[in-house]
Amino acid sequence: MFKKKLWIYCLIVVCLAVLPELTGCNSKTLQDPRNFNIITGPDGNLWFTDNRGNKIGEISPATGRVTEYIIPTKGCYPIGIAAGPDGNLWFTESTGNKIAKIAPSSGKITEYNIPTQMAAVDGIAAAPDGNLWFTEYLSNNIGSISPATGAVFEYGIPTGQCGPASIAAGSDGNLWFAEFSGNNIGKISTAGTITEFAVPTSDSYPGAIVLGADGNLWFVEQNSNKIAMISPATGKITEYDVPTAAAGLLGIAAGPDGSLWFTEQNADKIGKISPSSGTVTEYVIPIAKVAPNEIAAGPDGNLWFSQTGVSKIGKISPVTGKITEYNIPNN
Repeated sequence: MFKKKLWIYCLIVVCLAVLPELTGCNSKTLQDPRNFNIITGPDGNLWFTDNRGNKIGEISPATGRVTEYIIPTKGCYPIGIAAGPDGNLWFTESTGNKIAKIAPSSGKITEYNIPTQMAAVDGIAAAPDGNLWFTEYLSNNIGSISPATGAVFEYGIPTGQCGPASIAAGSDGNLWFAEFSGNNIGKISTAGTITEFAVPTSDSYPGAIVLGADGNLWFVEQNSNKIAMISPATGKITEYDVPTAAAGLLGIAAGPDGSLWFTEQNADKIGKISPSSGTVTEYVIPIAKVAPNEIAAGPDGNLWFSQTGVSKIGKISPVTGKITEYNIPNN
């Protein structure tokens, strides 16, 4: 599986960074399981990465109005995005090999180079030490960047070719990350010490990971079709089956109701799981073939999710399950 994703990343690099004018290839012709990430910004809007348009977008939860900002580096393929302690939004440029920030007040974007070439930076999260921590999928590193200085440090993961992807801050002060190809959940201290925990189900392809209201880290298992949680205190992993077979689990977020909400890309559904009982409830998205991707809790009490099958951002009410869609312009 690592070789397969390596091939995908290499294809993206060629199409987006080398041959767009010669071949007519652009990011709209490529399918990747992480086309848009979405989070709540410090300004009360939802911010997302638009790698098809090479932009960072924001959507107002009050009006549904979408505004987008062009990233200076062409074909940079933005993926992860996180709210930084400095009030900016920080994001990864996978093929641009950069970490960047955007000021929500002005839309100004500043970019910082990654020391390791072709690192394929992916997930990013704010940490208790005041830095932003990120994953390097191809170079097999976890990195950190100082929002004050832009200084970058990198730490090698013990398991080779493990494909670190999503990353989240835990309740224990560590950063927790999913090893997509290594079939592990890893944690790294802010001092750079890494510990790995094997996922019980083999070839599960652990993906998005998030801190739950119960203090545990919750993550999706893309290949085994399960939602799982790991205790930061013991490292014990518990897994729960999703009712819909081959659902295509991708994003996961902690909801205001205490549940963990997740996306089912293949099934065109949004699901939720109770951390206390493990009960899973699913909601069908009214529009077919929208391919829901990442999901985040909004400041309005709803869950907002990105979609790769259509140029729309959706939201679902945790109270009623009602789903509303908003168009992304010029995408």
